[in-house]
Amino acid sequence: MWTLRLLALGLALLPGLRAGPPYLTDDPEPVDFRHGEAYLFATGDRTDVGAAVNGPAVELNYGVWPDTQLHLVLPVARFTPAGGATVSGPGDAEFGVKYRFARETAARPQAGLFPMIELPTGNADRGLGNGRAWFRVPLWLQKSWGPWTTYGGGGEAFNSAPGQRNHAFGGWLLQRDLGSHLTLGGELFAQAADAVDGRGFAAVNLGGSYHFNGGFSLLFSAGRSVRGERHTLWYLALYWTGGPAAKIQTIGSVR
Repeated sequence: MWTLRLLALGLALLPGLRAGPPYLTDDPEPVDFRHGEAYLFATGDRTDVGAAVNGPAVELNYGVWPDTQLHLVLPVARFTPAGGATVSGPGDAEFGVKYRFARETAARPQAGLFPMIELPTGNADRGLGNGRAWFRVPLWLQKSWGPWTTYGGGGEAFNSAPGQRNHAFGGWLLQRDLGSHLTLGGELFAQAADAVDGRGFAAVNLGGSYHFNGGFSLLFSAGRSVRGERHTLWYLALYWTGGPAAKIQTIGSVR
């Protein structure tokens, strides 16, 4: 049972704890039409039974239609069980479509769906993948006023791989622009048990982004669980965005 538990955690941690850079909570705002985003990133999660790292990894987003973006993540995965040797190799790829069905007004938040499929491109026998395709179907909301932005929501994950289980997840975030270059924020994120022998958790993350120029930014966050399973989390990325007429998103809406 302990071996199954260790493998299940390795599989679950690698793809499951990444959402809206640099946070676990995502937003409903897609990339502008005919614009693109690229992230070169690494993310990690340490628990009582081991440490999982995605990185180096690449995330690509492109606005294929107004209010609609395509999403792709290609990671290198590493998993180190407590007291054991590190294994590494290609991880599970992620593909998704973000669709904003309601735009923000003075009285109403914007809202969107962001279904994703995790493709079993990693070696599950080595703890570097899930072994089967699995899905996440979340609903996200966002509202801004002045330099402040808040967003959040949640959904359900559907995972039929051995040792895994379907689970709910959700979170909420508040962030503020501090001038034209720096944005800082914090989130509360919770997830039900995603393994048959696991527990859920709630975590607090603090992070932000620093915008340089020409569409380049540095994104960062770190946090830990405050309830349930122990998780120590971090994220670090270099970010680029651009498109026709050099319309660049500000760091307050880096996603």
